[in-house]
Amino acid sequence: MSESPAPEPVLERLTEPEDGVPHVITTERELLECARAVAAGTGPVALDAERASGYRYGQRAYLVQVRRDDAGTWLIDPIALPDLSPLDEAIGTAEWLLHAATQDLPCLAEVGLRPRQLFDTELGARLLGLPRVGLAAVVEHYLGVSLAKEHSAVDWSTRPLPTPWLRYAALDVEVLAEVRNLMGVDLAAQDKSEWARQEFDALLSWAPAVREEPWRRISGLHKVRGARALGIARELWYARDAIARDRDISPGRVVPDAALVAITQAAPSSTADLPTGHRGIARYGRDWVAAVARARALSDAELPEPTVRSDAPPPPRAWADRDPLAAARLTHVREQLATFAEDRSIPVENVLTPDSLRRVLWSPPEPATPEAFDDALAALDARPWQREVVVPMIAAAVAEHPG
Repeated sequence: MSESPAPEPVLERLTEPEDGVPHVITTERELLECARAVAAGTGPVALDAERASGYRYGQRAYLVQVRRDDAGTWLIDPIALPDLSPLDEAIGTAEWLLHAATQDLPCLAEVGLRPRQLFDTELGARLLGLPRVGLAAVVEHYLGVSLAKEHSAVDWSTRPLPTPWLRYAALDVEVLAEVRNLMGVDLAAQDKSEWARQEFDALLSWAPAVREEPWRRISGLHKVRGARALGIARELWYARDAIARDRDISPGRVVPDAALVAITQAAPSSTADLPTGHRGIARYGRDWVAAVARARALSDAELPEPTVRSDAPPPPRAWADRDPLAAARLTHVREQLATFAEDRSIPVENVLTPDSLRRVLWSPPEPATPEAFDDALAALDARPWQREVVVPMIAAAVAEHPG
């Protein structure tokens, strides 16, 4: 008779912050008290921000969490206190600890918080090749405890914030320092400390990309045919965005993308012609009809192009037909990158972004020297460590398949 598999161990669950649930700071006096405590603390500073992007317009922070050894955990309401520069001055050049820094850096900058150095535990987990890189998974890996995440998608613009949400928010920053220390040991053991330093330094100047035509991200836009219909979809997107901004609600709560596509296909001349469905279609019916009318009034030259013009290389699947030598170069380097990534336990896209690789291999610089490849990748923001790894692979591939 075969034995039953051993049950999975039950992890201890973090349920209460070490010093209890802090109250939320809402006054200048309390902010200065927080700043003094943080300035007197020791070691790195753990930070986090909670947004309400699924409920409110934009990506602003509705709660900021800060923790430092010998200073404790502080929860700050950035709506009541939109200028946190006293805290920024208190932190000074101390290292920031963040998880998934690119999610929080923009909204923290909006309230006057900007790092001089940082450590991103999510990016560190990727460099180490951890199978899961969410905060709860990383905490489980390093600390052997379970971190509750059930409040991650709540409406953080709610006032007052419920105590269970504040407990969750405080725990998020409480664990970061210990995780960072253990992760730092692993990065050193795998000879990746310098890689991590370069990646973290690059985040200091990182900014989110600004999309020139954000309306093209409408889900289901592929169902819309013709330049005039695309013009209608564009006008509807901007009408929805204006409503969302004025009402301070998420655009998807005005009407979802599916409703925008349905209105586009109906092309109504009056509110009576609007399709049925989401309540926002009827509620803002005049706005949709006006948007359609604006699109109808556009000249042909003012209508959007059917597709976005791009300087990117063609999709890799088309390379074999359009440039067999480039396709051979791409296959050559991809195989070497995959081997390197597997040997070093790192996702291949963290060694070099696929877009950067395709750009350099599709149009190699002239002359095709290692120095030229290094310059080309540097212009695409590849880190020095990435260029050191990849340039020899690219140079060898181009030498074998010149063209």
